[in-house]
Amino acid sequence: MSSHSPLFGRRVHIAGSIDLDSAIASAEEVKAAREFVVALVIGLMKKGAVFVVPVDAEKTRPDGSPICFDWLIWQTIAQNLAKRPTGAPNPVAIAIQHHKTEDQIPTEMHSLWDDLRGSDLIIIDNASHWNMASKRMEAAATHGDILVTLGGGEGVLYLANLYHEAGKPVVPLNFRLCRQDQGSLKLFSQALTATQSDRFFATEGTAKAHALINRINFVGRHQLDYRVAEVLALLEKIRRPMVFAVRLLNKSLPEYVEVDNYFSAVVKHVVEIDLGYTLKVVDGRQANESPTIDAEIFTKLHHSSVVVADLTGSRPNCLIELGYALARSVPVMMTAKEGTKFPFDVETLPGLHWNPISTIDDQRRLFREYWDANIRRPAIVAEEPLVP
Repeated sequence: MSSHSPLFGRRVHIAGSIDLDSAIASAEEVKAAREFVVALVIGLMKKGAVFVVPVDAEKTRPDGSPICFDWLIWQTIAQNLAKRPTGAPNPVAIAIQHHKTEDQIPTEMHSLWDDLRGSDLIIIDNASHWNMASKRMEAAATHGDILVTLGGGEGVLYLANLYHEAGKPVVPLNFRLCRQDQGSLKLFSQALTATQSDRFFATEGTAKAHALINRINFVGRHQLDYRVAEVLALLEKIRRPMVFAVRLLNKSLPEYVEVDNYFSAVVKHVVEIDLGYTLKVVDGRQANESPTIDAEIFTKLHHSSVVVADLTGSRPNCLIELGYALARSVPVMMTAKEGTKFPFDVETLPGLHWNPISTIDDQRRLFREYWDANIRRPAIVAEEPLVP
């Protein structure tokens, strides 16, 4: 098992903004929030995290201070690259921009941005010709694994819903940068409610979301180092992204043992040890979070990051779940034992036929190569907006 932090390679998106009214967001609170963002980014870099950061104009308050944190994050990343652990993955950040971005970058950031964009440290996703915040948020939510919010308004709520709909964790912070009924403060108030906390993120081990949210209910007396340490501890306890397994589970069928061995020795190892996901199988033997097993299956399937669908000895339920995953445009790894014929509707999709008599190392290598080649495969039905 890797000794790296659970945040190693995880894509963290820190988003939010500061109200223009100094009576709502005081200079003292703004200073504390900006210092916190710098310290949090450095802490995340030390743990090998990756960032999702917009690239845009630097809008300011009446006093000339920035409204958003994006360029502060970019500066902190550029100044602290040496703090990343050995083997930390590139890119260090995914930049989200639009077609007008390059003309809107603040003059004082030109050199920083040109150095970054000309390196292997970042990749850029361009929201095409949409100069709309919502389109850039949709792009960011596609790339991010965890959303952390400060302040903001409707945009932060929209972004939080995008992450939640995709089954990704949302961690709101309670810096007083917006009105109590807006943005991150609204999210934080909701998360403090015991019946709502689990909707924001799921946790590993015995830590519960409600207890962790209460630990980051900061007030003025709490020092910077304490706040950063508590937030990092919370982020490390968040459950890793989920890979949902669609596979043969009927022990009475002759293919069961080989399928079970393949998932135990090959899929689970690659998914959890090599790639840092959690493999989820719903077979009725574990505690469910939904009232019925079918609801549990489709809830987990709906909120999974990737689906591994093995069609060995395929049953109708496997095909229903495969179809649901394909319709959701979730990345699907389609596998089967050699000799299995894929159904007509999916036989043209890239699949992996595994050989149970091959060595485990060879099977793991082939599964990983197949994963790497197909994880970003386009959806079967591409989105075609009415107005391009």
